[in-house]
Amino acid sequence: MTAETTTVPTTSDSEAPYPRRWAAMIVLILAFMLDLVNVTIVNVGLPAIQRDFGASPTQLEWISAAYLLAFAAALITFARLGDLWGRKRVFLAGVAAFAAAGVWSGIAQGPTELIAARAVQGVAAAALAPQVMSSLYGMFHGRERATVFGVFGIVAGLAQAGGLVLGGVLITADIAGLGWRTIFLVTVPAAVVLVAAGAWLVPESRVAGGSRPRWLATGVLTAALVAIVFTLLEGRTYGWPAWIWLGLAAGIAAVVGLALAEHRRPERRAGALLPLDLLRRPVVASGLAVQLLAFAAFSGFLLVFVLWLQDGQGYSALDAGMAAIGFSAGGLAMAPFTGRLIVRFGRLVTLAGCLLSGAGALGVLAAAHAAPQSVGAWTLIPGLFVMGAGMNLVMPSLSTLFLNGVPSEHAGSASGIWNTSQQFGAALGVAGVGTVFFAGLDAGGHAMAFTASMLAVVAALLVSAALCLTLPARTGPQDA
Repeated sequence: MTAETTTVPTTSDSEAPYPRRWAAMIVLILAFMLDLVNVTIVNVGLPAIQRDFGASPTQLEWISAAYLLAFAAALITFARLGDLWGRKRVFLAGVAAFAAAGVWSGIAQGPTELIAARAVQGVAAAALAPQVMSSLYGMFHGRERATVFGVFGIVAGLAQAGGLVLGGVLITADIAGLGWRTIFLVTVPAAVVLVAAGAWLVPESRVAGGSRPRWLATGVLTAALVAIVFTLLEGRTYGWPAWIWLGLAAGIAAVVGLALAEHRRPERRAGALLPLDLLRRPVVASGLAVQLLAFAAFSGFLLVFVLWLQDGQGYSALDAGMAAIGFSAGGLAMAPFTGRLIVRFGRLVTLAGCLLSGAGALGVLAAAHAAPQSVGAWTLIPGLFVMGAGMNLVMPSLSTLFLNGVPSEHAGSASGIWNTSQQFGAALGVAGVGTVFFAGLDAGGHAMAFTASMLAVVAALLVSAALCLTLPARTGPQDA
């Protein structure tokens, strides 16, 4: 079957719009939902995977973290490949690879194989995700563009909640005796349909003279990010020996060294993975620090909360998924107000969101301690709702402050670094908060594990709130 290929330049708002742009938008957003669903659906399935494979706590963390880490490491490279080779071509390849990795995950015979399959699926997600955003940006202009990205935000919230519920439904239904394997296999038919629809509806676009991938720099960055996350995931297993801390120091040093090396040679500065001129800007440094901590807190919370409900409170996978919807519901309820609040209050919205989320996390913890035995789901909902509402104040406002504070010549690099830091922050959260949870589990059971991990989440959010004060109050481009 040969699909019609239409090239849509991403230059002027005055050009005639692509006639099938709304149908293409549906395909692109549904494909992006595969990634969003895939993150939360796995959290619900981790206890079942652990029982089936006899997986260690560290292996459970790797099953989540491998996907996020691979996504973070490969994102900028695939964004550049899309600009060079054609976004439609890379998008379709990414969706197809995502489906293949889903099959591999669903038939994996052990935790190590599943971790490898999840890493491959993370790379596939990194291939499709930047093409979605770039293609939507190129197809729509003016009010249409605002409408599309508004829809995009709502769908993201629904996908997060949908993954939690869908995972619970599939595991509880135990279709054909497959158990947890269906949480990986369920996305495969959808991906196949989206490849066919995308080949027909999504237009081709590329950037003339786009930056080529820098494979050596990408390899250094990947090794550095893996070294940092490896320390947090494996340190408890090995008893925190000196070489673990040396690995952490080496990972951080490699990131700093890469930025300095790219800056030292003027001919390498254009298209650098980590442009030092950009990273020196206060809005960039502060924004990345806030995002890393906040994203780590939210992703770590979603991991340990579902584990605690199922293993510590005896919830079924479905009940745990349904209870966690309260978190997503808070975010969806706040969504209509966030944009206006950002315009009026700027960085104070981000700060308030961090504090509100921290208060919600304490509310969840208080509800857990108030119950004499098993905790009822309804007693957890208020704290979850407040925490989710806070999250939806933090992320859109922080993104707006960050991207509006970057000069136009750095917009592409800033966007790539921003999205990479989101995924890396999520991986750090899984590793860090997960390690605190399992250390507490070894020391004093599920009550201590949940208390310690929730306090870690609150601490990260409080530090994020304090760092918000270093963000610029205004949202225009900042001076270096």
